[in-house]
Amino acid sequence: MDCSKVQEAGEYNTKMHPMWQGPLVVPGGDRQSPIDIVVRKSVFDSELKPLLTNYDPRTCQQIWNNGYSFLVEYDDTADKSTLEGGPLQDKFRLCQFHFHWGESNAWGSEHTLDRRLFPAELHLVHWNSNKYSLFEEAVMEENGLAVIGVFLKVGKRHEGLQKLVDALPAIRHKGSVVEFTKFDPACLLPTNTDDYWTYHGSLTTPPLTESVTWIVMKQHIEVSHDQVCEVYEVKYFSHGCYQGF
Repeated sequence: MDCSKVQEAGEYNTKMHPMWQGPLVVPGGDRQSPIDIVVRKSVFDSELKPLLTNYDPRTCQQIWNNGYSFLVEYDDTADKSTLEGGPLQDKFRLCQFHFHWGESNAWGSEHTLDRRLFPAELHLVHWNSNKYSLFEEAVMEENGLAVIGVFLKVGKRHEGLQKLVDALPAIRHKGSVVEFTKFDPACLLPTNTDDYWTYHGSLTTPPLTESVTWIVMKQHIEVSHDQVCEVYEVKYFSHGCYQGF
């Protein structure tokens, strides 16, 4: 397990990522995300624990196209789908997952690895249920969120993802919400979850609060070209070339 203590400044990513055509305006602070993970500068931390995911597929509720992305949302009213261990001292509840994807397979991830972009990046978003009562409270506070990031590459078909892909035609347009149940998000994690980079950072969308413990998997997952094409069929309100979901 690696603990990345390299937190590159936001201006580096403005030069790297095609979606940023100008300087990124952020609130005060030096823990803004995403970052470029520089492998040679990452530091091994022997005290980091294995991640413990305990996801209940029955807590999966719906898919929502909010106009700039789509989210798979989970019931987070109780500790039924949780994340513990790793760099975390508390228990965190899963509330949703989403992806970030580009218009081509050349780029799309938010984080970069030694300046390398991946076609896409999965984010599983959890909030600290030991310290806070609601996601809306946790997102604004220190140690409020924990996000698992997974890089995606185009390759072989991902069987676990196919159930989600099959549901996408029902949310093609902004504002669409459909029931989506019994989906285990653990199927989207790589086989090796013991090796990861972790750092204290921020949300990558407004309000950009520095409340996030990032856990970025070293092992990527693969999805097929056909599965990518299904994603491109979903209509978003976003402008320019970037499609995030």
